[in-house]
Amino acid sequence: MRLRLLSCVAVPALSIALAAPAFAQDTQTPPADATAQDQGPSDPNEIVVTAQGRAQVLADVPLAVSAVTATQLERTGANDIRALNQVAPSLLVSSTGSDANTSARIRGVGTVGDNPGLESSVATFIDGVYRSRTGLGLNDLGEIERIEVLRGPQGTLGGRNASAGMLSVTTKGPEFTFGGMAEATYGNYDAWRLQGAVTGPLSEQVAFRLDGLYSKRDGFYHDVNTGRDINNRDRYLVRGQLLFQPSSDLSVRLIADYSHRKEDCCAAVYATADVSQANAYLSPTNPGLIAPGTPVATVLTGITGTTFAQYFPAYNDAYSRRIATSANRSYTGKTKDWGISGEINWNLGGVELTSITAYRDYDNTQAADADYGLADILYFGPKSGRSFKTFTQELRFHGNALDGKLDWLVGGYYAHEDLDTASELKFGNDYGRFAACRVVYGSFSAFYNPNNVGCLSATGTAVLSNAAGPLGAAGAAMVGGLQRLDTVRNVGDDTANFDQTSSNFAFFTHNIFHVAKGLDLTLGLRYTNETKKLNANFNNTNTICPAQQAALLPFMGVPALAPLAGGIITLSCQGGSSSALNALTLNDTRKEDKFTGTAILSYKPSDDVMIYASYSRGYKAGGFNLDRSAFKNPSAAQPLPIFPISTANAGYYADVLQFDEETVNAYEAGMKYSTKGFNLNVAGFRQEFSNFQLNTFNGTVYLVQNINGCKTSLGGGDRDLSAATGVCPSGQTKPGLVSTGFEVEMGLSPVRDLNFNFGLTYAKTKYANNLVGSKSGAPLDPALRLLPGQLLSNAPELVATGSAAWTPSLGGKLRGLLYVDTRVADNYNTGSDLFPQKAQDSFVVVNGRIGIGSEDQLWALEFWVQNATKANYMQVGFSSPFQAVSTTPTAGYPGGSQIFSAYLAEPRTYGITLRSRF
Repeated sequence: MRLRLLSCVAVPALSIALAAPAFAQDTQTPPADATAQDQGPSDPNEIVVTAQGRAQVLADVPLAVSAVTATQLERTGANDIRALNQVAPSLLVSSTGSDANTSARIRGVGTVGDNPGLESSVATFIDGVYRSRTGLGLNDLGEIERIEVLRGPQGTLGGRNASAGMLSVTTKGPEFTFGGMAEATYGNYDAWRLQGAVTGPLSEQVAFRLDGLYSKRDGFYHDVNTGRDINNRDRYLVRGQLLFQPSSDLSVRLIADYSHRKEDCCAAVYATADVSQANAYLSPTNPGLIAPGTPVATVLTGITGTTFAQYFPAYNDAYSRRIATSANRSYTGKTKDWGISGEINWNLGGVELTSITAYRDYDNTQAADADYGLADILYFGPKSGRSFKTFTQELRFHGNALDGKLDWLVGGYYAHEDLDTASELKFGNDYGRFAACRVVYGSFSAFYNPNNVGCLSATGTAVLSNAAGPLGAAGAAMVGGLQRLDTVRNVGDDTANFDQTSSNFAFFTHNIFHVAKGLDLTLGLRYTNETKKLNANFNNTNTICPAQQAALLPFMGVPALAPLAGGIITLSCQGGSSSALNALTLNDTRKEDKFTGTAILSYKPSDDVMIYASYSRGYKAGGFNLDRSAFKNPSAAQPLPIFPISTANAGYYADVLQFDEETVNAYEAGMKYSTKGFNLNVAGFRQEFSNFQLNTFNGTVYLVQNINGCKTSLGGGDRDLSAATGVCPSGQTKPGLVSTGFEVEMGLSPVRDLNFNFGLTYAKTKYANNLVGSKSGAPLDPALRLLPGQLLSNAPELVATGSAAWTPSLGGKLRGLLYVDTRVADNYNTGSDLFPQKAQDSFVVVNGRIGIGSEDQLWALEFWVQNATKANYMQVGFSSPFQAVSTTPTAGYPGGSQIFSAYLAEPRTYGITLRSRF
């Protein structure tokens, strides 16, 4: 696969129409309309960005920053930030269990997992306003002016600090000339997208803009059991703006927006060999995965009374996207997102003031058949969801001093956020029978009968209950435990409520010293103070868990019986589900403050060339794991959920939910060359992350650990199944994750109406060889035992992107469009625990567009296709919840008989767009 990938990358940039496309850092900015006339070999220095908190031409910014223009976004078919993957080689945006769980990665690094308690490593700003999590910025955004992708730690320029990078989206603002646009798109999957905008003056000093869009589409997944389609689209957005400009020194921009989504999301397929070869059924001695007659398949089909083909309709054909789920479970999600913001830019005479004030209100509920299969094992009810209410205020002052030798910027930032999560996570109607059958099939297969209570045949019940049987005097109690386990049905959280309040303030400065002609020294510093308060309470209906603990805990002291007794209790209380939770109320506070900063030395030996070197210190706040499955008892000899939850340990439970702040030391050196019609940018980087925040789901519980390395050898203690081995000596920890590599980006316009872009990112984002799970050197969780020395999940070493656009004049005041772009990705693992069954081979995605329109942009007609070659690949692979008979690792199967599921990328889509600008 690597050889094939390198062959694709080696295609000369001048032949990019068939090569891998990317957006160049200093790409030209042609007119917004896809069929508008390209301006020939335009000067890349015309692109203006605000990456350093002040307006600068992109070629003069000594940072790894890319500007994606409105034209690029339109041509690649980008409606939200996920589509940036196609034109940004260093960026990967993916979503999992809901659109709210979207994660962005830059240079291989990003927030891993779906826990809202973890902030984004890649911060997202829309019109200067911070969106609390990447998923909150995932919506159709209307018309975009540009998107800036800043790579590396951010913070000294204002806004929220981030450890890996930043996405800054600027929407089109009001204009004092009347105009507008209208667009209608129709595509396969019965997709409709209608968009319009109008702008113009209300007076000599006030202009307005109004945007609206509506999008609807059938789902990509088809449920053969219920006939419904999942992963559909049904959303709309309205945004109104006012621009008050009483003089050239003062402008005030007010924005109010509201968006609504009601969609069925997000389905997953069972991961068979066509998703990842490691899921293949090899032989009867390796029967751990999905195939007729394997343990899990036997139990799942047995309790539902179905055939293998009925239960697994997409067996070895996962990309048919046929699924079979429980008819009584919903995937309906509802999202309401609205906000208001005001930006003031005021020239006070030598000093420019910028103030951005905003309030955002985001509310999402998401139901789900959480086992993703036909058996009703686990589900999220319709009350499950999260809400963010966020107020932010940013104030910046910018000016010059020392006769223009100092370009200074100082400012402050404040944010207050209320995050409320509610989880209605319950065991389904088939869970009890499934759990009992897991035990019986694994331990007493001769007595397996999925049609009986406790999954035991009549003979099995009699034999095991008999004091003279294999379980001795404990037999009756064990059989009783299996029968009680069978009754764990439709119980769990009526809601588990985690409420987190965050207050953040920061002061920052970013100063450019013009040391000599062409030589600049940039120094930036930021102080951040963060306070987070947690409150949690529970309403859980699982009364079987305490009953099992009371009946079976006495047998935990008997070595021969402890595994069976512990297994029955664990399955009855899976994920910490117990009515004993109801007596708990958790309260905790976390405070932290950090200094971060940057230093950049840049030199322009000529107007066309700049070289630079930089160091940055980045930071991402710590927080709380907002999931009850993370609870632990103070005594390792009394692990949860086997031993009961105690109100006396409430303070300890709250403490173990905490995870520490993430820090990074980043080094970068680069060169930028730009001239008429051509630009080339090269950067090399090294980023060292300490306390890297990792969230993973191991099939049962969600884990959050701060990953660090150890300077001394752990003797394999971080790679075994023991939670006690692999302690790092005091003072010997080091960065646990290092990203090293280089980036190349190029833009070329050799003749009028013809433009090429090319990008290549090589990033080796790798864990240290000896890993621990905290800065104090505590052992790595055994679920993460495959991490040491390996690449981070969703971090391909090599990515290439490229695009070619030709807009020839056709005569008669008509202009054509021929456009193609490509993304080539190296192989990588999509699972945060790096199980081989979650590995993704390299793949190529191609988009294309052909059109015709008038040169005055009054009309344009375009035919487009996305994923033209029908590339099949998954976004994320994960352990199918609870679906294993044994989790004892075997060769090639670290999850034992654990089976896996996958969220797939979108299939090929195509359609037609009619657009008008006036």
